[in-house]
Amino acid sequence: MNDTQTDTGTDAVPAPHRLWWHWRRLTRGRLRPALAAAVAGAVLGGAGVAWQTGTGPFTDDRACWGALGKDDVAALFGGKTDIRASEVEVGSDRIDSEGPSGQCRLQSPRGRRITVQLHQLDARQGGSGERWADEFLSARLTPLGGGLLGMASDTRAWLAVPDGCTGRPDEYDGPLVIDLETGWTIYQDEVDTGQRDHLASAVVTLVNGFLAEEGCEGVLADPVARMAKPARFEDGESKGLCGIEGLRLPGKRERSMLDRPLVTNGEGPVRTCDTDVMFDRAALRLMTVEDPRLSVLYKGLALDGGKEIEATGGNDGHGFIRDDLGLFQAVCQTGEVTFLVRADDARRSADIRALLPRYVEAEADRIGCGPLRITLPG
Repeated sequence: MNDTQTDTGTDAVPAPHRLWWHWRRLTRGRLRPALAAAVAGAVLGGAGVAWQTGTGPFTDDRACWGALGKDDVAALFGGKTDIRASEVEVGSDRIDSEGPSGQCRLQSPRGRRITVQLHQLDARQGGSGERWADEFLSARLTPLGGGLLGMASDTRAWLAVPDGCTGRPDEYDGPLVIDLETGWTIYQDEVDTGQRDHLASAVVTLVNGFLAEEGCEGVLADPVARMAKPARFEDGESKGLCGIEGLRLPGKRERSMLDRPLVTNGEGPVRTCDTDVMFDRAALRLMTVEDPRLSVLYKGLALDGGKEIEATGGNDGHGFIRDDLGLFQAVCQTGEVTFLVRADDARRSADIRALLPRYVEAEADRIGCGPLRITLPG
């Protein structure tokens, strides 16, 4: 790859000819999901020391499908070089219905580990896409910017493979992504910006490696220089919850340290407001999914989830409300946008009913999708 050649990946074009021994042709159909799950443990265990010893698939001192060099890995582990690497090769199911998938694991003798996955986000109702969003669309993550569909924090990073050379997902499918995770997300006041930047650089390097293996031209630029500062917990609600004027929880209640909202900082595919956070989960989340490639994760759910919400003012859209979730999808200029208010249990149904109408109205105006008003069922 030529490091001086950069683009956003949207105009990548296929190479003139793919050799018969290209890895995609050799692996297609040979690792079905059930088989991959059965052998993953054995493969990861057997390859665990290959990168260190110079045998097996890592003889060129590169890990994670050849995308990461020793310096890349050392940067992720504070300069340490005694890192074990193991992987499940990238493959597809027999009919290629779930897209390519693969896993790579990096682990230090001191117990730190990073897991890398290539997979297509599951947009089926009841699928894994919504669970993935709980972690990887958290307010703790900062958008990568520059037209890249991705985000990063000091414990998580993800990037969608750009459409173009590798094809475009069906309108009902989620994007193909590579993500990295270092364990549970710990909500502290300060995000380790240095570690966040290393994860952001690594996920772009991994996607560039995948694109090169696919025969795509062009290289995605490192995003670190343009990324916004990490989000900070807000200390007050002088303007309103999540920084939205007039948005407040019903009734009078005592505020605790955990009630402080954390709101996504920087322009990106989502704006998430997490509040009442304990360990890796927000007890209350308000989220606007602006990019239709991610909004598709909620498409099936929005059509069949509870009591139906009606839109007024001539806007197209559909949604529902139940005791633990209110969700509405509207058709905007850029495609479908999802607005949601989610609680971790059904005891906050009054909060959801109080917050959702004003939240949808304010966020629709912010992104240029308004005026949008919704009416909740009785």
